[in-house]
Amino acid sequence: MIDRLCDYAYKRGLALPPGLASRSVRWALGFDAQGAYVGVLPLGDTSDKRNAGQAFPCCPDLTQGELVTLKGCHFLVEAAEVVALHQPSGQPSAKSEAKHAFFVGLLQAGAAAVPGLAGPAAALSDPDRVAAIQQDLARCKAKATDKVTIRLQESFVVEETSWHEWWQEYRRTHLGGPADDAAERMVCFATGERVAAAATHPKVSGLSDVGGIGMGSSLVGFDKDAFPSYGLKQSANAAMSDDAAAACRAALNDLLAHHAKRFPGCKVVHWFRAPVEEADDPLAWLEAPDDAAELSAQRRADELLSAIRAGTRPDLLNNQYHALSLSGAGGRVMIRDWMEGRFEELVVRVRSWFDDLAIVRRDGLGLAPPPKFLAVLAATARELDEVPTPAAAHLWRAALAALPITEPLAARALARWRIDCITGGPANHARIGLLRAYIVRKGDAHLMPTLNTAHPRPAYHCGRLMAVLADLQRAALPGVDAGVVQRFYASASATPALVLGRLTRTSQFHLNKLSGGLAAMFEQRIAGIWAQLGDSVPSVLTMEEQSLFALGYYQQMAADRADRAEKSAARKAGATEPIIETEETTHE
Repeated sequence: MIDRLCDYAYKRGLALPPGLASRSVRWALGFDAQGAYVGVLPLGDTSDKRNAGQAFPCCPDLTQGELVTLKGCHFLVEAAEVVALHQPSGQPSAKSEAKHAFFVGLLQAGAAAVPGLAGPAAALSDPDRVAAIQQDLARCKAKATDKVTIRLQESFVVEETSWHEWWQEYRRTHLGGPADDAAERMVCFATGERVAAAATHPKVSGLSDVGGIGMGSSLVGFDKDAFPSYGLKQSANAAMSDDAAAACRAALNDLLAHHAKRFPGCKVVHWFRAPVEEADDPLAWLEAPDDAAELSAQRRADELLSAIRAGTRPDLLNNQYHALSLSGAGGRVMIRDWMEGRFEELVVRVRSWFDDLAIVRRDGLGLAPPPKFLAVLAATARELDEVPTPAAAHLWRAALAALPITEPLAARALARWRIDCITGGPANHARIGLLRAYIVRKGDAHLMPTLNTAHPRPAYHCGRLMAVLADLQRAALPGVDAGVVQRFYASASATPALVLGRLTRTSQFHLNKLSGGLAAMFEQRIAGIWAQLGDSVPSVLTMEEQSLFALGYYQQMAADRADRAEKSAARKAGATEPIIETEETTHE
């Protein structure tokens, strides 16, 4: 994984030397050619309420450990509270004043490389000028934590290269350079070369909304006595050079900023060894396809597979995918999953995912559109945010690796489906599709997207019988408040032998209320299902069998609705065959 991240950073030009990092800056303090302060300039997309500012790819950077060692702050880019003692909610703290003095000292020292910095350093040393800057920042509604940089005339100092050599020399002087003694060198985890191990690794940003902290989280860290081994200190326990550590951090920061998908409690990033167009990205279809892509995902997968195997897409033949699931655990990065493999293999698995989720629509008229991944995930809970983080990671792995759906996930979906039935809520296609995928991936080749009256397992036909009995009651008593489903679905789906026989006997009262032809039709359907069941009605259903019960119930209901729609259309066309008129319920 480390090697793949470094490769990503190097190929995309993201890797920066230690002491440099990309940053987003919200405000700039403008100074003229004589170094006089001229005002505050907003950066980034000012029309966006969530404007993060302008991204600068190469800014001075110190690790948290280096900041502690220096008892200072960053050079050229820092928080408004540090640069100008801007604190809208009160007076700046003594700590902020100390950092402000350090920041001004850095500008004064940096003027040796960038003479223009002498003017801003003088202005920020003048209490009257600082007060004027504070007023301007307050008028712009800048926050104390917003990043601020320096603009000289028409250029940003941070975009120049003249300060780079000075900055690296400053770091070497005040923090100490790498050891030159070969005896102190170790094998780098990323490159395999003998290097001076970085004492600490730079922090990864972008995980604060999934358990991380705002100042960043460490991917590699050994700050507790229980973590190190063999007497090694800090990150020497997983030795990497400063350059490799910086490349790894740059890759993760870029992926999290531009290529991350947020799931409950975690984020997923993916990339390919060779760039892939979005239209050819199978994970784009899986994660969040638009309506057009949803309808063509399986067809697009077939086209790609045919092109790869025919040799017309050599760019995809040997390509590799990499997928990483991660979250924050305070100041640490938690790797929840790591997957990689051949591009062709990924396409096959995504195609299989859509095939296994395929399910008939509620009205029985064709198949439901393939659901987005987040819709499938949300089908296991009342709200998406209630899905446990491990469940999200497990389902993601099941989709990418063609693994079985775990029983706890299926149980959650089944519980929500049972609530839908009992409360009369609308049937959720993604939820019932997930139950079908759960059964199919356990090896049931007989479970089709639509009704299969020849399915070999009794639990499936028990669900079908429940649907027919409910349909019969609605035909006989269209205005009933609490029907068979609301009163008996839960018990029938768990102990069918105890419930279905009694419901079948009492169904005679409903048959007596119907006309002869309609009653005979229902009797024939009920008798046909009982003939398939015979004496094999289960006493108790397992979780898997309860899922089959739910699918039999749903698919029978969908088939009945499609049959009624067909007969209604035939009647309008002049046909005379009998039509079942029932009150439609929302959970059908």
